[in-house]
Amino acid sequence: MIGRKHPFFSHLEAMLEAAHLARGIHAYYLERGFAQGTKSGPTDLVTQADREAEEAIKDLLLSRFPEAGFLGEEGGSAGGKALRFIVDPLDGTVNYAHGFPFYGVSLALEVEGAVQVGVVMDTARGEAFYAVRGEGAYLGGRPLRVTERGELLGSLLATGFPYDVAKDPENLTYFSRALRKGLLVRRPGAAALDLAYVAAGRLDGFWEVKLNPWDVAAGWLLVEEAGGKVTDLEGQPYRLGHRYIVASNGRIHEALRRTLLGQD
Repeated sequence: MIGRKHPFFSHLEAMLEAAHLARGIHAYYLERGFAQGTKSGPTDLVTQADREAEEAIKDLLLSRFPEAGFLGEEGGSAGGKALRFIVDPLDGTVNYAHGFPFYGVSLALEVEGAVQVGVVMDTARGEAFYAVRGEGAYLGGRPLRVTERGELLGSLLATGFPYDVAKDPENLTYFSRALRKGLLVRRPGAAALDLAYVAAGRLDGFWEVKLNPWDVAAGWLLVEEAGGKVTDLEGQPYRLGHRYIVASNGRIHEALRRTLLGQD
């Protein structure tokens, strides 16, 4: 567990509080109904819950840490970057809008360019995953570890696709290669939760193309702190904003990466 004397304990505590606040907003609009619109296209949805959850998270975190910057999916960037929160207030909006129970909230604390704290709340299930760099990853106080599966065949994997696959079909190639190898691939629709599930040992691996910092910042830290590996498609250490992300338990990582590239 992360002790109260840890320099980021108060940040973690506030981020968990903010995640629970967002969960309440998600639940409220599911019960009462909500207006929704679109952003980049007809399948790129945004709802009242997205916007109100982000405002609530931002207000809470910046009231506790007024020196921090903030990068959110809905409201963009504000403040400095030396210390900033990176937030997706509702990851899996399409799932949420359709009542498909796989969506959540992702919060990360970035300090001098490095993610130090990550929280991913599975709001449909009420599970809060969290990690602090160097202190491990946890679910409700229970330490998380990635799986020990060493064979790619038989591993359970996840991926995702852009809103307009016809205009951006790149991942269809990787997906096809994985399926042709007989791999088990799911497409749940919320990258932050996919990464949290890798950390929790519910998935053995995950990959996706063209994700944003708010999609992956917290989950990336969760996977690494749970003993997993996160790189780009070429095997180089992952960095926020990179086009490709591959996350796994580490044991299947090279085999997965090579399969996606068509090298096996």
